[in-house]
Amino acid sequence: MTAVEARERDAEPGGPGAPGAAGAGGAAGRRVLTLAESPGLGGLYARAGLASGRAAVGGPVRRVLGGVPGIPGGPDAESPRTAPALPPVEHRLGGVVPDPARLTAYQHLVGEPATDVLPAGFVHVLAFPVGIALIVRPDFPMPPLGIVHLANRVEQRSPLRVGDTLDIRSWAEDLRPHRKGAQVELVAEVRRAGAAADEPPAWRGVSTYLAPGVRVPGPEPEDGARPEFVAPVPTGRWAFDAGAGRRYAAVSGDANPIHLHPLTARALGFPRAIAHGMLTAARALAAVGARRGEAYDWDVEFASPVLLPSTPVVRVAATGNAAWSVTAWDAKRRKPHLTAEVRGRG
Repeated sequence: MTAVEARERDAEPGGPGAPGAAGAGGAAGRRVLTLAESPGLGGLYARAGLASGRAAVGGPVRRVLGGVPGIPGGPDAESPRTAPALPPVEHRLGGVVPDPARLTAYQHLVGEPATDVLPAGFVHVLAFPVGIALIVRPDFPMPPLGIVHLANRVEQRSPLRVGDTLDIRSWAEDLRPHRKGAQVELVAEVRRAGAAADEPPAWRGVSTYLAPGVRVPGPEPEDGARPEFVAPVPTGRWAFDAGAGRRYAAVSGDANPIHLHPLTARALGFPRAIAHGMLTAARALAAVGARRGEAYDWDVEFASPVLLPSTPVVRVAATGNAAWSVTAWDAKRRKPHLTAEVRGRG
């Protein structure tokens, strides 16, 4: 992590935000790496490209995660292969102060109202680099580029506002087989600076990622085929032009080349640039609007990428008391892009 690394130590049991404390959600024994500043995503993606290139040189040997992380074994290795493990590391970043101008630009882009309350998607933007810095570690058992965002679950337990100083922590957990490869969860928690150690985080997000073609030991899940998609009655349409990925990258910092230009997207296997999953998820959250209140749960499942430019059809519908569903799909191909649920916490 070069200049952003400050210190690394064992997580102190019961300490502020430490594993084992209330709401920690992680196993004890993770080493804590305190970051001096938010990692720049441009530099992280450059490192990811180098790491993925090294993985490609190794071919199938590196795709069988059968050795000690960072020292992969091959399928013909004579000694028994040790099950792969996630690095027992937790990243922390303190003293984060949201930038009002950046918040305003984000709100304008995704359709949120201009208030001092941080939308849950903007909090994700602040926490995202802390988690992505885990994936580009040399001991992370997945290739950094080419992973697919499957789902996101967010608990916005209390509102965060402009002027709040935030502490962020992130770690990886639950590496397991997927029918198309291997999946892992990146967990992030955000607290107000000075919050009590036993106080639940104001915001908690779990992002699920798939590494296609990567194998990890364990029983493969049953091949549960998705039910056939039946398009509901639309209530609207979103419009994403060819520059949507670049504009979201400008406000979020997420300059993954797959979102920026057709040429870089084709190099990664797509015919055109694709919209950021969290841009479409943020549009879904904004479509529910102020009805969700200031505390809510927000779950998203991604089904297929939104190629740019594109005009997905959308349905927003109430599903119960203080609960809404949002579905976005390609009307021509009759394929879903995402489904989201937003549930107010009262």
